[in-house]
Amino acid sequence: MPYLVQACLDDHTLAVTTATAKEAFAKAVEWQNAGRFNDVSISEGDRSYSIAEFSSEKGLLEIANTVKAAALKAK
Repeated sequence: MPYLVQACLDDHTLAVTTATAKEAFAKAVEWQNAGRFNDVSISEGDRSYSIAEFSSEKGLLEIANTVKAAALKAK
């Protein structure tokens, strides 16, 4: 699923589409660290996240997938 990274610069909205969550996170952090962009967000389908929300959501998903894989392997 593609991810949309958006930010505001003055009165303009900038947006880029990335193929992976890792690319989207990297671009959002890059824009946030540049200091010139406001309201940096990452959208996935109908959901839009701040950088912190996106990081937490994807981290929790990775943990859940790891636990599930370990449980299946233990069977």
